[in-house]
Amino acid sequence: MLHNTVDARGRSCPEPVVMTKNALDNYDGEKIQVLVDAMVAVENIKRFVEGRGFNVEVEEKDEEYIITINK
Repeated sequence: MLHNTVDARGRSCPEPVVMTKNALDNYDGEKIQVLVDAMVAVENIKRFVEGRGFNVEVEEKDEEYIITINK
């Protein structure tokens, strides 16, 4: 697990997006990992993050998603 990890599993939108926004506001150049358990959260976070100029990778693992964000 990375230093900058947001665990948004079990949270409903828009809360995972808000938690991701807070992590991006403190972005220090390190990768950020966001853990979610709903595809709608993945889509919303991906759209939000890409709109702010970040790169996004999504990995599905055991019905959960790991979103890795970096510049």
